[in-house]
Amino acid sequence: MNDTGNIEKRIKRHVVGRTQTFFIATLPGIEPVCFNELRQLGIPLTDAVIGKGGITFNGRLHDCYLANLKLRTANRILMRLFTFTASNFRQLEKKLSSMPWELYLSKNIACELNVTAAHSRLIHTDAISERFKTSIDRQLGTSSAHYAASDAGRSQQIFVRVQDDTFTVSIDSSGELLHKRGVKIQGGRAPVRETMAAAILALAGYQPGETLIDPMCGSGTFSIEAAMIAKNIPAGWHREFAFMDWPSFQPLRWQHIRREAESEITTTAEPFIYASDTDADIIQKLSQLIQDNHLSDTINVSSADFFELRPRSIKPPGLVVLNPPYGRRIGSKNAADKMFGRIGEKLKNDFRGWKIALLMPDKHLLAKIPFKTTSRELAHGGLQITLVTGKIR
Repeated sequence: MNDTGNIEKRIKRHVVGRTQTFFIATLPGIEPVCFNELRQLGIPLTDAVIGKGGITFNGRLHDCYLANLKLRTANRILMRLFTFTASNFRQLEKKLSSMPWELYLSKNIACELNVTAAHSRLIHTDAISERFKTSIDRQLGTSSAHYAASDAGRSQQIFVRVQDDTFTVSIDSSGELLHKRGVKIQGGRAPVRETMAAAILALAGYQPGETLIDPMCGSGTFSIEAAMIAKNIPAGWHREFAFMDWPSFQPLRWQHIRREAESEITTTAEPFIYASDTDADIIQKLSQLIQDNHLSDTINVSSADFFELRPRSIKPPGLVVLNPPYGRRIGSKNAADKMFGRIGEKLKNDFRGWKIALLMPDKHLLAKIPFKTTSRELAHGGLQITLVTGKIR
């Protein structure tokens, strides 16, 4: 059997035919939300572990494909390759000499190494990276050009974490971070990533098909995310993934997964998601985006001021989600206090019976909300923000 046939056989035996260990990286604090999503996919999770910053589970490549396509709150999904110990560079080089990189990496795709080290005798990340590059090049027959960006802009990331002399080596199955849905959204005020928006909707108890008002919608992230949930459009429906460049990639299996997902996508009789903003220009762009992505049956877009909305005509009450322009865009603490005071009164007077998801930049603003709520801290763009949820009574 020639070398190509031998490698294909080994790939089927060691990669395709075996259960692998995967790590789903999430935003801090939303690991339970992502775990609940994972459970709903029907993947056996008897040995899954929820940890800080993500979830570890065992599964087959099929499960990796499915999780990348459908999880709305995952940042990226890694597949564990190797775990070993080495306390000096001689030991590291010996361990790396036997690594079967050809089972996981394509010589036609640029490779990017991400190395972190802590509490170990080997802490020089550049030197560690050089050893890994030498090992990969020797096995694949590549050179330093293998670590430059490809013409197509694609690259395969390898993550190496060194802790207490233990090396954990993982390959990224996602490519670009999973909040990049492939639905082009222009920037707006206080933008929220799609993964964060999906988590907030879940934490607020949003149900598919439920009425949603997004009255400070900006670029429309919450409205579009809710519409994709309502229509059962997978989070990754419009994008590609790094696993599609793996030597083990199974195109027929992937096509089958996509056909099944497509059969579950639904349409709606009339819009029940209402996105509005005072910025007429951004509303015009959002309207075109919604039309281009076939979401007009679900989302109604208008240029309006939140403080002038009269939601009583919208039946039945559902969820109102608010991401006001806070921080530097508001200015002084007094200005923020005044705005959130007005928001609290508006919600109490006009949105009784509605659920609320409100983002605020500081916990002290909770005093401006004149009804009982639940609050939790979330990380957003390097800042800690407060999410307020509950029912307006």
